[in-house]
Amino acid sequence: MARAAVKAKQAQKAAARPKTPARARRHHKSGGNPTQALFFERMRRKAKFVYFLLAVLFAITFAFLGVGSGSSGLSDLFRNINIFSSSGGVSVSSAQKEIQKHPNAAKGYRDLATAYEGKAETASAITALQQYVAINKKDGKALSELAGLQLSQAADYQNRYGNAYQIQQQVSPSTTFLPRGKLGTALGTNPIEQAQSAIASQNASNLGQRMSLSYSDAVSTYQQLAKLQPNNANVQFQLGNTAQTAAQITGSPTFNLTAVAAYKAYLKLSPDASTAAQVRALIKQLQPAPAKKK
Repeated sequence: MARAAVKAKQAQKAAARPKTPARARRHHKSGGNPTQALFFERMRRKAKFVYFLLAVLFAITFAFLGVGSGSSGLSDLFRNINIFSSSGGVSVSSAQKEIQKHPNAAKGYRDLATAYEGKAETASAITALQQYVAINKKDGKALSELAGLQLSQAADYQNRYGNAYQIQQQVSPSTTFLPRGKLGTALGTNPIEQAQSAIASQNASNLGQRMSLSYSDAVSTYQQLAKLQPNNANVQFQLGNTAQTAAQITGSPTFNLTAVAAYKAYLKLSPDASTAAQVRALIKQLQPAPAKKK
């Protein structure tokens, strides 16, 4: 009887409690709201997409910014993306139309060079800048930009030449095992490997010639700039460094003489520079040895 009385009281209390509404908010096992958890999950997914998009944009932007393009920081970087700037640059087609209307005016070639640089088309930008400085010979900034582009192109050719040379050495593996002398000549080489070797050799040769020409062009441009700005120590140093590299690439002693003259001009303009000792050592290294007395 006592137990029955207790159960009856418990039933009365349960009946007296207010019922939970049918649409009451249900809690997640961890105490959170499942709808809210899904919302933040979607936010995280969107954030990943945004981060990926920003990474792609910055990668494209850095690809557009070439050596010697005159970029001076984030403002130029954002200007090239054309998202944060209300006015975009001149396009290639509009610059070409300007040149057709005024073929002897410098502005069209300047705009065309900038447009090509924005598209990372270095060779076309170099051609346009060369036409520009042929008209406007006293634009030192454009000459410096042109030299920078030519050095960038030369470095690219040098890298490609190195790769092509390695390929050239690898396309004829059987030649390594052929005997030397008359027996090796009689056996000959694999005709397929021989054809591949000829193609690889021609490709490496072409890249080597382009590399040498690009370094020579950069030296010539820095010489023009040095004549325009004879008291600019930095230009003399750049000329010396570029000529020294061109001498190493081409083997021409003329470039060594150009490098020595430029380094001496640099020391004359900046005798107390932090690099003076290294430059003096370079001059000794590059100068031809004095002729021995008979």
